[in-house]
Order: sequence, then structure tokens, then C-alpha cells
Amino acid sequence: MGFGRRSNDHSDNGSAALNGAQPVMASFGGAETIAPESDDKTNCAELAERVADGIADRNDAPDFTTMSRADVAKYSAVITEKVLGKTYFRLNLLEQREVVSNVVNRLYIAPVRDEPEETDDDAELPIAAVWGTNDRMAATERILSSSSVTLARNKVQPVLFERIDISAALTLPRDELTRQISDIVLEISHEEKLQLNKAEQEDLVKVLLDEMLGLGPLEPLLADETINDIMVNGHNQVYVERRGKLVLTDVKFRDDRHVMNVATRIVSQIGRRVDESSPLVDARLEDGSRVNIIIPPLAIDGPSISIRKFSKKKITLDVMEKTQNLSPAMASVLRIASRAKLNILISGGTGSGKTTLLNAMSQMIDHGDRIVTIEDAAELQLQQPHVVRLETRPANLEGQGAITMRDLVKNALRMRPDRIILGEVRGSEALDMLQAMNTGHEGSMSTVHANRPREALTRLENMVSMVGVSLPPKAVRTQIAAALDIIIQISRMRDGIRRITHIMEVVGMEDDIVTTQDLFTFDYTGEDAAGTIQGEFKYTGVRPHFSTKAEYFGLERALLEALR
Repeated sequence: MGFGRRSNDHSDNGSAALNGAQPVMASFGGAETIAPESDDKTNCAELAERVADGIADRNDAPDFTTMSRADVAKYSAVITEKVLGKTYFRLNLLEQREVVSNVVNRLYIAPVRDEPEETDDDAELPIAAVWGTNDRMAATERILSSSSVTLARNKVQPVLFERIDISAALTLPRDELTRQISDIVLEISHEEKLQLNKAEQEDLVKVLLDEMLGLGPLEPLLADETINDIMVNGHNQVYVERRGKLVLTDVKFRDDRHVMNVATRIVSQIGRRVDESSPLVDARLEDGSRVNIIIPPLAIDGPSISIRKFSKKKITLDVMEKTQNLSPAMASVLRIASRAKLNILISGGTGSGKTTLLNAMSQMIDHGDRIVTIEDAAELQLQQPHVVRLETRPANLEGQGAITMRDLVKNALRMRPDRIILGEVRGSEALDMLQAMNTGHEGSMSTVHANRPREALTRLENMVSMVGVSLPPKAVRTQIAAALDIIIQISRMRDGIRRITHIMEVVGMEDDIVTTQDLFTFDYTGEDAAGTIQGEFKYTGVRPHFSTKAEYFGLERALLEALR
């Protein structure tokens, strides 16, 4: 084998032992799944019948006699979601799976052949029925759902890790590693007298590779583009956020040690660590997804991993306008505000979409500008060619060498930036950010956690006081009023939809008070039968204070037209 084998008593080929790294992944194991049947079988059957009838009425329905059961399952999953609409998403995952299973049973026509037909276990419904149509996810779900294959994996995995040199294996391309792992899995299956068909062997190899190269049980969730957040609460509870709603999945880890192995793999990729001396850490995945990890003794019920996934779809203001996150007039004003180099603060709660909006706003920045981004864990997705990305660094084992956000803001001022973008302001760096905005670095942007625009101003004032410098409140507020031009408030509402609820201008000072004016607000009017919040984005009718700056950039006419 290209990466070599270790000698063992079970092998008949007398392979020589290798002097390589120990099987560091030996403690990894795939997810255990629980797949009880739906309690509401009658309802699921009725829904499946409605879907089957809908498919029968379609002129573009395929010829199911020529399709495999797996292909019918993929087709059924997509059509079920379209036919049932919101009703589908009110079902839990197991009910969704039950409906699609019933649809497949109605549509699939087994071919006539001499060889034995697939059993229901062999034709296990792929995860595409619940998560989408990704083949890799489907393969992962099949192995996790089949009890016989799960048992086979538990037998094959420890033997596999004894026979291979993990360090050498990880250097191989995935295709070559897949081929070689397949050979060993086949060999072990024969030795252990495991009854696996070809499809099950292929699925087993894919999941083992996910354990070796990826994040094990989390891989199918990471591959699902409809999931925004993944939340691991100990080894036996994994939630995801889909379309703004939290859903409990049937994905489980083997134990807390398994979760720790995944956490360690995540942080080690960016040179960080998570252990008792450093029990909480911010990190990122290779695709840019943001990760927070906290472990015992701080996390009482076991290690917790929170992943904010990197969106492969480019979210722009145009996209947000189409999905009714804001009105067309608001989108136009925000484009002008970004091009006119206004200093912008985006305010909102956790998971409200602050970073997504910041990315969308940043796309309006001129490609000739030099941009410096500063983040705890790099996740901004700027498209401009001239971008310098800076990231904080935690202290080492001796408690030395930490580089904070404030250190990076100070250093950024020496880098001749046209714009400075802070992923989030949360501490004493607020003072340095305000000073940067007041010293010629126009067009800077940042985010802050706050529930209302005025609260964002109060939070900034409180963060400046954390510096330890004794400044009169009026002096701090004067700096804030001079630095900021616009505060955008974004909120994730109870129907799961994110909406921009306020666009507020910072006008100036009146006595000791920072004066502001609302340009746009979202007025709640009720909700429809499906639970979707109804409301109206309203322009308040005031003339924007920044119209003078818009005129300087030749954008005043466009601004006035947007506000008509």
C-alpha cells in the first residue's frame, strides 16, 4: 500500500510493520443514529399520497421503471419539499423521512432480474430525503442508518487504524487514499466474515475517510447548504439551524472523548489548542466557517462546539432585497452609504446576520481601496483585490504572546489603510476604532451586539470606558458622534427571517446627548396563517444628513431618487 500497513495477526499476506506514526485517529468513531418510526404514520401516509398524486399530474415526471431506488429517493425528496411547501418544514426530521419513504414506496418499480432484489435495508433512504441531494451526504446517512453497516464499521475501524500509518495516509490525495482504504476494508470484511454488499462497502469507506480527513459525524451537516449553524451540546445532542429554526438532528457522537477529538482537530489546523488550561477557543474551518469551542470544566454537560457555517452562496444586497430582508429603497441607500465612505456600525443580536450584512455592504467598496480587516476568527469574505486580513492570537502556555484586537487596530493604522473593517467591536478596541474613524479612515465598518440602535451607542460608550483612561462622558460621546455616520439594526425575528429594522443616522451632539434620526424603520403589523411576520419597511421622510457627503461623491441624485 502507498501509505503502508502495520503487521497484525489477522492479515494473511504477511505485511511488514512500518515505523510510522501511531494511529492518532483510533479513538474516532462515526455517529450513532436513532431512527424510530414516526408516531403519526396516518398523517405521513396521507401527505405521501398527496405528493404521489401531485407527481402523477406532472407532465415532466420521469419514467420510474428505468430508475434505481436511490434515484427515485432523490427525486422524491425534492418534489416532496415543493409539493408540501411549509407543511413539510413543520414536520420533524423523522416525519420528513417517513413521508419521503412512503412516496418512494409508491413510485419505485423494482426491475425484473435473475439476481436477488435489494432488501429495504440495502436500499436505505439516503439523507437527501431530509438534508438535500448531495451524494456524499446520502452515502454518509445510509451507513449511519443501517444497523448492520454500523456494526461492521465498529469492527472494521479499530482494525483499520492498527494496520495503517495514519501520518503517511494523510499525505495522500483523497482518490488514492480511497482506493487503498477500500482494499483494506474489503480484506478486513472477509477476515471478520462481514456480509456487506458493494454499496455498503463504498459507504463505509466514505465515512471512514470522513473520520480520518474531516470532522466525522459533522461532515454531512457541513455539506448541507441549507444549514446555517451546527450546535453540538455534548456527545448525544446535535442541533442545527435551518431557515431560521432550530432542529434537533439524529446525529450523535460515541462519547465526549469523540467530541474532544473533533474539537482538537479543528483548533490544531490554525495553530491553537483546547485543553484544561485553555478551555474555550475561537477558531475557523478551512472553508471560513466560524467555530467556538468550550469544554469542561466550563461546559458542565460535556464539550460544546458551535459552528457558524461559511455560506457558499454570495449574499448581496440584491439577494437580501429579493428575500425581503430589507426594502428596495433601503438597499439603494445602503449602497450609496458604502460608496460615499460613511462610517457604518451594524448592530444586532447573536445570529441576527450582522456579518452577512457586513459582507454584503463591503461589496460596494471601490476595488482601488486598500482594506485592512481585523477579526478574532477570520470569516469576512471580501471580494476586493487589495485586502489585508489580520487575526488575533491567544496567549501561549506561559500566558505570554497574546495579540488582541486593540493591538491589531493600532498596527493597522500604520499600514496605510483606506478602510478598516472590524469583524466585531467588543472591548477596549472601541476607542482605537473611533480614533481611526476620526483621523481620515473614512468608510470603516464594524459590528456590535445590541438590541436597538441607541443601545449600540451606549455599548460603545461603555466599551471605551474599559480602556482605563479617564475621559468625561461628554468627550466620549463627542468622539462617537463625530466618528459614526450610520447605525444599521438587524434582527432575526421569531419566524426565523432576518430583517433590517432600523437605519439610523448619527447627526451630532446636543448638550451631552448624541442626536440621531431614523431614516427607515420596520413596522410590525401581524402574522399570516403560516406564522410569517407581516410588516412594512417605512421611510420616515427626513432628509438624510449625509446627503452633503453623497453630493461630494456624485451620488446625491441617486440618493434622492431612492427616497422618492
